[in-house]
Amino acid sequence: MTTTGTDQARATSRELVEAALEQYAHASADEILAWVAATVPGRIAVASSMADTALPHLVSQHLPGVEVLFLDTGYHFPQTLQTRDAVGRRLDVTIRTVRPDLDVAAQDRLHGPDLFARDPAACCALRKVAPLTAALKEYDLWITGVRRTESPTRAMTPIIEWDETFGLIKVNPLVAWSDDEVETYLRDNDIPVNPLLTQGYPSIGCAPCTARVEPGADPRSGRWSGFEKTECGLHPAAGPTDQGKELS
Repeated sequence: MTTTGTDQARATSRELVEAALEQYAHASADEILAWVAATVPGRIAVASSMADTALPHLVSQHLPGVEVLFLDTGYHFPQTLQTRDAVGRRLDVTIRTVRPDLDVAAQDRLHGPDLFARDPAACCALRKVAPLTAALKEYDLWITGVRRTESPTRAMTPIIEWDETFGLIKVNPLVAWSDDEVETYLRDNDIPVNPLLTQGYPSIGCAPCTARVEPGADPRSGRWSGFEKTECGLHPAAGPTDQGKELS
């Protein structure tokens, strides 16, 4: 069997991840991002839902002008879109808005109205996973705002991993941050904040699938209320030895 250039590149990237995880498993966000800026060749993107605006600011300190991928599902709260625009104006980043192939009206015609209410997994696959998969083919590494405290499915997330789903390096610099640390960073750096975060929405997704959360409840309990679903399918629920088998 002939090894392709893509296979060789992926093997090299995997080796890079293994070496970095051994050295940076307990690194700070700044340390892992300094490593990314100094070591990783190729294109790098930040994925942001505009609930984690600390992430694009932090990454821009190491990678000025970094591309920030924002998935515009067609179902976002107006406040989320306003936050995206504010981040693009005020931070040293380049916002790239990624959209599904079908707009909401076309999806309704093809799959029936309000697919999110009948089959939220299918809706997420069409409006989030598929467009991000296409967009990430242009990059060699993506940076996310996943944090271990957000849910049990994320509790073992490493700071760096090989993302089997998308076939590239994935870095989670905020993985060990607490809610208080995020809030302090936002305040100290005067970063635009999604106003929904202070209105009972600690985890913000599409408007039809996001409800307010009672104080002290699981931050993600307001997502897909009434369904046995707590994740959209973008992030592998992975630990150091199990990276990428179960979508979360």
